[in-house]
Parts: sequence; C-alpha cells; structure tokens
Amino acid sequence: MYGELSTVALDTYGVLRARGQDIVSFLQGQLSNDIARLAPERSLLAGYHNPQGRVIALLRVLQLAADDLLCVLPRELIGPVSARLSKFILRAKAKLADESQLWRVGGLLPLTQQAGAAAAARPAALPAAANAAARIAQALVVRLSGEPARWLLVSPAAAAALPGYHAAPEPLLWQRLAIAAGEPQVYTATSEEFVAQMINLDCLGAIDFDKGCYTGQEVIARAHYRGRVKRRMQRFVTSAPRHLKPGDAGELQDGRAFRVVDAVALADGRCEFLAVAPLEPGETEAAVAAGSSRAAAARLDVQALTLPYPLPGSG
Repeated sequence: MYGELSTVALDTYGVLRARGQDIVSFLQGQLSNDIARLAPERSLLAGYHNPQGRVIALLRVLQLAADDLLCVLPRELIGPVSARLSKFILRAKAKLADESQLWRVGGLLPLTQQAGAAAAARPAALPAAANAAARIAQALVVRLSGEPARWLLVSPAAAAALPGYHAAPEPLLWQRLAIAAGEPQVYTATSEEFVAQMINLDCLGAIDFDKGCYTGQEVIARAHYRGRVKRRMQRFVTSAPRHLKPGDAGELQDGRAFRVVDAVALADGRCEFLAVAPLEPGETEAAVAAGSSRAAAARLDVQALTLPYPLPGSG
C-alpha cells in the first residue's frame, strides 16, 4: 500500500501538546486561525503573534481529541512559545507541555513525483485536500501543499514505522518543495520580525478575519482592511553559488531590501529562498541595515520565481 511513498525525518520539528477543558477557547484568544474549526479530519496552520502583529511562531495544529491538541513547530521555539503562552493561562483549565521526545515528526513524498511524473498515485487513505487530516494506524497524517503532494506525518515515538516506506534519496527535497510551495517558517532568527501578511499568512489560510480578538489582531486586521501590504514574501534563486540562511538580509540587484525567511541549497551551489521584500523597487540600503545586524555587504543577483498563489497588491 505504501510502496510508492518515501519518508523524510523532520528532526528539527517538535510537538507542543495543548490540552484541557478550556484549551480551545484559550488558544482561540492567542492564535490567528479559528481553532474552533479544528476536527479529526481538519488541521490548521496558525500564527502566534505579539501585540504588534509580528509573528512569534507558526504552528501546525492537529486534534487528538476535542480537548487535546498537538502543535507542530520548530523545536527551538517550543520553549519560548510555551513559556509565553503559559503567562496567559491564568485560571483557564489548560496545560501546555513540550512532548517532542514522545512524538516523531516526518514527511511523506511520492517516489514517482521525485522522478518527474506529472501526477503521483497515492494510497486512498492519505488525505487529498490541503489541510485535511487522517489517522493511519497510530499516526496523524496532514496534507500540506497542493502539487507537488506532501504530507506531514506525526506519530508516537514508540510506534512502529508504517511498512513499505523508502527513505527520500534527496535529504533537502522536503525543504525545496516547501519553498517552491511558498510555505514560510519562523525560526529564532526571525521570530517577531514579520507582520503576518509579510509572510503571506493571509494567502495560506492561516488567518481568520471573522473570528474574535486574539493577540496582534488589531494590527493584522488594519493591514487587511485599510491598505495593501507593501512588503511581501517572494521566491528567488541566486544567479551564482551563495549560502543564505533565515534572518540574513541584503539588497537585490534592483535596490529592494530583502530579509530571508527560509533558504535551501541547490545541487549546483546556488540558493533558492523565500524572502520578504517590497513588491515595488525603491527601498534603500539603509533600511536593510536597520532590519538586521547581519545585513549582506553587496547586492545580490537573483532571478524571481513564481509562487503557486497570487500576492494581493502585486498586480
């Protein structure tokens, strides 16, 4: 059944478990998506923001039970996020725990897709729609991007691996596909650097503009209703070999300031990356230095690549 799939370990990700009688109402007041819409068959991507609307972390939220949720995010942010959220629990019946040692986070990729097939056959048990979730044995499986297909796999660390999987032949393939899908991630280097719309959370369905108040909601709603966001996450590839990492900053050849959201090395040494930059030329070099202590020294020659979704205000 699983012979057409390959697996990739996502060891840099961990699990923050959130449970208790009031956990949904508590997180509803903290995260940008409508947590009440969670269901066994539906996961949610949500941002956790500071009062200025800047993204502290991105969480993929899955439901184990009505009062028992798993939040997947980079391990390096679980401690700070848990500590920050815990300050607001007060009398709510809610508990947060870092359970990264108890869960295994990985990804599933169709092998035929890696060979360049236009469409890969997949097991019927795998969820087909974006953000849809399903259980396979003891594992929770979530469909992420549209095409090429990818699934997030979260299973108990002690559970036996599902049979028939093959290790992905390219260790960076998952990250390359995430960047091609325009999926941002927030790390320690970029936590609290970007307003939600700067990393396209509105394009990815990670913001519910009709739900009630949550931390940062006023700033995020104002940006949505009162004017376009001038700086957006875009996709680029360097023209020559270059190493970039999240948080790096510099200037594109047309003078636009950029800050790297995520990046991956290509086989030829070039770098494909997601970066927040103005939609129109005109930002100065001084703005780059103000945005990061690690500003790049020279302008970067890049080629702009398409995203699989339109950017508001780009046309």
